[in-house]
Amino acid sequence: MPRLPFRSRKDVGLVPGEEDIRAHVAGAASAAAADVAPPPAVEPDPSAAAFFDVDNTMMMGASLFWFARGLAARKYFSTRDMAGFVWQQAKFRIGGSEGNPDDMLTIRENALAFVAGREVAEIVQHSEEIYDELMADRIWGGTRALAQQHLDAGQRVWLVTATPIELAAIIARRLGLTGALGTVSEIVDGRYTGRLVGELMHGPAKAEAVLALAEREGLDLSRCTAYSDSANDLPMLSLCGTAVAVNPDTELRSVAKARGWTIRDFRTGRKAARIGVPTVAAAALSGGIVGGTLALRRRNKLPW
Repeated sequence: MPRLPFRSRKDVGLVPGEEDIRAHVAGAASAAAADVAPPPAVEPDPSAAAFFDVDNTMMMGASLFWFARGLAARKYFSTRDMAGFVWQQAKFRIGGSEGNPDDMLTIRENALAFVAGREVAEIVQHSEEIYDELMADRIWGGTRALAQQHLDAGQRVWLVTATPIELAAIIARRLGLTGALGTVSEIVDGRYTGRLVGELMHGPAKAEAVLALAEREGLDLSRCTAYSDSANDLPMLSLCGTAVAVNPDTELRSVAKARGWTIRDFRTGRKAARIGVPTVAAAALSGGIVGGTLALRRRNKLPW
């Protein structure tokens, strides 16, 4: 029998409500879709695990931005659409929350609309290429070393991210991790419908996914560790017996200090000074993407 979670849904704010139902559905779907790699080669510790956020925790910047940039290079959408995406990411990161209900409704309604009708195999192939082109060199070495410590101790390690599950699984596999919990899209006859299953894998949905996976895999969450850079992930961080703030935003740094959590910051110089400022915006500018001001006046057509 799986051990009981370290804390209940109520303890971390996962109370009944429409948003929480969507988060629960998303979490259950993500846990069900998560592939599990063989246990580490060392003596296994099956009841303990580690959960790592991806954006600015495991990877420099936003994985969804690099994914979108790679798809834009493959003519999936226009530069104007990309500018809208950059603005949405900037609001998301600077605001430190999901935004107002209208924003989130727009995001849900338009999530992955640009791949509607596309074959899953096609997107997976592109995801492999995009990881090699844009993501592999942006993995934080310090965070990767933390993950390896858990693997060396016989513990399993999962990524937990808003990135589509197909891309999240590729990142986990390339890093030699156990698997990933990501956003699940509806698929019919091997093609994307453009709709989500439940909710984006964000905030409460991440905690729901970890709870569902813990039940499925027999994890004792009091022996598990969660890592993130963002206060948005407090529900997930609060579920586990150990929480670590990695490259934390201002709010998470404050909470971590108050709760006595470990803080690990792998940024240096200007990067450390820009806490709370989205690296996605800088990456967009360096890539020659313009038109962000115009995007302020347009409804965002892209997810996230």
